Amino acid sequence: MGAHLAVVIALLLASADATHQEAVGDLLVALEKAADFFEREFRHINLDGVVGFQILNVEVKEALRRWPHTDLGNIHQIARVKQLVNRLNSIIAQAVVTLQESDPTYYRAFEPILRADFWTVPHMWNTSNPALVYPAFREVECFDEKLSDKCMTLLLGTWKDNGTPCIVTNSCRTFMTRLRCPDYSLSHQLLYFMFGAMKGCHNILQGESRESRANPTDHDYKRIFCSNMMKRNIEFENNGFPIQTRDIFIENIMLCGMAGFSDFYKSSWLRHILTWQDSDGGCFKKDEKESPHGLDRNLLGTTNSHKRVNRREKILKDGCSSHMTAVAVSMLGGYMNFYQMEQDITKRPLT
Repeated sequence: MGAHLAVVIALLLASADATHQEAVGDLLVALEKAADFFEREFRHINLDGVVGFQILNVEVKEALRRWPHTDLGNIHQIARVKQLVNRLNSIIAQAVVTLQESDPTYYRAFEPILRADFWTVPHMWNTSNPALVYPAFREVECFDEKLSDKCMTLLLGTWKDNGTPCIVTNSCRTFMTRLRCPDYSLSHQLLYFMFGAMKGCHNILQGESRESRANPTDHDYKRIFCSNMMKRNIEFENNGFPIQTRDIFIENIMLCGMAGFSDFYKSSWLRHILTWQDSDGGCFKKDEKESPHGLDRNLLGTTNSHKRVNRREKILKDGCSSHMTAVAVSMLGGYMNFYQMEQDITKRPLT
């Protein structure tokens, strides 16, 4: 009986490993195509787009560190990943120089997030909590692009030359902790708290008080935001992934994955997203003209939901979206790092 059970367990582990290898193989193909696109178009990709490839770079390096080097079957994959990292390092360096020349004001404001050492990847995992879902979202975005950019630069210390970082104004705190915000407002609220954590700011919630309940922590807010981003993603999935929702769907996975919420890395979602990549160009496209009429209000609040993205969005030749490609590649890098971390944990000897 014991021998039979051991055989069954071995077969299950082998099957899981084969599925893992297949997923990682698909990710590598997708990321190599995306790197081809980046190499061709880096002179035309905006700052937000380059940041996406830098996040990818950080996540792939971390995945490579965890890659099981003792498995001979992984040698070819490891060589491909090392080549991908080398390519990304080279292209990012060229892209940053181009940005510095083409958009110096925005470059100065957000230069820290272009650096690899700004970004951290999760080493512990949480999950979203359905109990934290809002009863209803606000009907319009809470988003104010100018205020959001100002709040981000105050955290980064780039609001002026040699500016003090980790400055949190009352208006920033109020905006970034407002509840029931939908979609891009919600994702930028989470991003603000992520910036604060990566910059080492511990004062975001100082001075905040809410009546009738305990004051939430930074982590509490991240969990509230990601729980509601999960709700939105499930709604998008249940509606068949309408084209005009795919950008925010991917952005939610990318951000909450980086914030350490492992339940966003669903294999079924990955299979759908990989089919959205342009097989020839390697980019991800927005084509809202193809979306069913009337879904915008139901699934994305109002057209104002695209306000932030439109300002810094850049549609490249063949309809490639700089923003959607950026969030997609950084999200795919998150999947790869998550899979390697899971693989690393399951292959450690029991103590």
